[in-house]
Order: sequence, then C-alpha cells, then structure tokens
Amino acid sequence: MSEIPVTNLQITNLVAESPHRTIAVRARESKGLGKDRPGLVWLGGFKSDMKGTKAVALDAWAEAEGRACLRFDYSGHGESGGRFEDGTIGQWLEESLAVVTRFAKGPQVLIGSSMGGWIALLLAAKLRQLKDAPKLAGMVLIAPAVDFTEALMWKAFSDDIKREIETKGFWTRPSEYDPTGYPITKALIEDGRKHLMMGGMIEPGCPVHILQGVQDPDVPWRHAIELVSRIAREDVVLTLIKDGDHRLSRPEDLERLIAAVKEF
Repeated sequence: MSEIPVTNLQITNLVAESPHRTIAVRARESKGLGKDRPGLVWLGGFKSDMKGTKAVALDAWAEAEGRACLRFDYSGHGESGGRFEDGTIGQWLEESLAVVTRFAKGPQVLIGSSMGGWIALLLAAKLRQLKDAPKLAGMVLIAPAVDFTEALMWKAFSDDIKREIETKGFWTRPSEYDPTGYPITKALIEDGRKHLMMGGMIEPGCPVHILQGVQDPDVPWRHAIELVSRIAREDVVLTLIKDGDHRLSRPEDLERLIAAVKEF
C-alpha cells in the first residue's frame, strides 16, 4: 500500500476558547473506476488514531478500488497537535467538519468507530446545514458509542469518581489499551451533555449499517439496539457479531467492515 503523506490543517478558534490546533490529514484521491463511487471518511474512536488496524485496512481497500479515502487525527490524538485532555466532543466535531468540508469531494460514506460513530451522526446533521457541503451516500458505524460520556461513563461512575471529577477536574480511567489510563475531564463530560442524541429521534440523512460485537465490554450490544430504535429511517441494518469484542479488528471483522462499506 502506498503511504499518503500528512497534510497539516491549521484550525483556530472553531470552538469558543479552543486553542490553535494542527490537524494531521491523509487524503487519498479517487482514480479510475473509483471516481464514480462515493469517497470514504474515517472517524476514529476515543484515544485512537488514523493508523489503527481498521483505518489502515480501509485505506488499503480504497487504494485497490481507486476510491477516495480521507483519514485524520483529532486534536490530542496520533499525529495531530494539542493535548488529549483538552479535547471535547464539540471540539473534535468541529475539527471533523473542517476536514470534511476542506478535503472531501462529492458523495461520501462516513465510517465511524466507537466515539467516531457519535461524531459521524453529529457531523451528518452539521453537513446538512451547509449549502455546498458533501452529500452522504451512507454510514457504517462500528460499536457506535453515541452519548458515551453520559450514558456509558457518568451514569456508571461511582460517587467517589464523580466527586473526583468535580473537585480535581479529571479522573484517570484505567484502560487495557493504555497503561497510563485515560484522563476523563469535567470539560469532556459537561460538553458531552450539549451533544446528546439518544433522548429523541435521529435523522442521519442516509442509509446506516451498524456492526456491533456482543462481547463488547465498552459499548454494550443493547446500546446499539437502542440506537437503531432512535434512527428515523427504515434503511438501517444492525449486524450483531456474537463473538465480537469492542475493537472488531480481527481478519473476519475487517472483512465484515469492507463488505458493509461496499454496500454504498
């Protein structure tokens, strides 16, 4: 696979009080027969980056098919600037909107993993508000962690953890993926409440295919079923993978991902 060089997108004050940020972007252009097919936009998860297994596999498939593929790292992630602990859902959403409107051309398929699933649905609403923004041909969501800061974090935290977040401004959550853990900040929780979606109906504006592992310890499969009930469309497919975990990065999982993307 040919490596796409990083383009640094400079972002300043898209969100009130947010600092200047440098966002690392890898944009693969379409070619040949792929020019007639929608481009792909990868939206990564919480503390993940665009060099993860799923993102790289998707880009390799896009290269073979001649399809455009857009990857980037949120601020505080991967090759982008900024500190992870300064990030919020609103800030990462604004960065996603800036990248897509700057680099994406023509119809697009949003592929959102975990937190990226929440970002994808929020981004779809933002794009519909813009006159010249790319249209969405479809959406593939992998273990979509919609409303996770509230539904899967805050509501599950003990009183001691909530108190620590309120008084110190953060709590370090242990993680099997990072020995130093993840800082969960008060700003992340409070900003997340401004972007909650599961309290009403959700209109993505395009067909949706959700891939969800039943053995996922981070995003329960019942959360995905609740999300399906909230999406105001008939063309929504939910694939439950009985032995699947949260990452869904095994070879067979990657095949399912590519098959879902091929639908659009």
